[in-house]
Amino acid sequence: MSRQRAEVAELKQIAADIRRLILTTTHHAGVGHTGGSLSEADIMAALFFRVMNVDPENPDMTDRDRFILSKGHATPGYYSTLARRGFFPTSVLDSFDQLGTILQGHPDMHKVPGVDMSSGSLGQGLSCGLGMAMAGTDLGLDFTTFVLMGDGESTEGQIWEAVLYAGADNVRVKNIVAIVDYNKVQLASLTKDAVDIGNLAGKYQVFGWHTIEVDGHDMGQLVQALEQAKVAAKEGPVALIAHTVKGKGVSFMEHQCAWHGKAPNASEYEKAMAEIDQEDAR
Repeated sequence: MSRQRAEVAELKQIAADIRRLILTTTHHAGVGHTGGSLSEADIMAALFFRVMNVDPENPDMTDRDRFILSKGHATPGYYSTLARRGFFPTSVLDSFDQLGTILQGHPDMHKVPGVDMSSGSLGQGLSCGLGMAMAGTDLGLDFTTFVLMGDGESTEGQIWEAVLYAGADNVRVKNIVAIVDYNKVQLASLTKDAVDIGNLAGKYQVFGWHTIEVDGHDMGQLVQALEQAKVAAKEGPVALIAHTVKGKGVSFMEHQCAWHGKAPNASEYEKAMAEIDQEDAR
């Protein structure tokens, strides 16, 4: 179906499929950001298979909801989601980060079906998302722009310029939903040991955003929160803080900064896949 609305049980299965594809993609390539891709998998499943209005058979349709992966290094999760949704065959994932591939380490909107914005330099995605949302409003189009950011990325100054602007009383940008994959681990340390961002929801509230906090791995809560955010965004900017686990689903990857940008070797891949299969069978 072009506009599938999966139920919660099916979404859990889809998220497990995405995690398998993430592991297979990074293992096959020998490179890739595995930890942050695994933490975003449930969010991606809920968005692309339930909440967002997208059509793999018509990826450029004018009224589609937009998505920006502001934490642009987490492409194994993004590409796996797009492939599982039908934007391109899953076999294309075997070319990830290889010479001549459409699936570069960071997403290219000119090459990958379903990618609305090229990204990679951290901190820029929310500004681009505001531009998309404002343009949609000016053109009389009814779509929502979702921007997925990292918590480490949330220390970038440009993020807070965008937050200040969108929430200003005389601006109130509509149809924008900022999602933070708050896994609390970044490249080389815990996020709090680099720059402690503390009460992130409270910070967005101070800047005039409607905020929602949710367990980013509880699919039922996540779907409800995202659908609520999409409705609330019609009145002004919404920030959804999704509390997640870096490396979610693989015990030896969880909470470990070492897996921020590391691919599993043969034995690690086998063990990780077994854990995903075991959890999925419950």
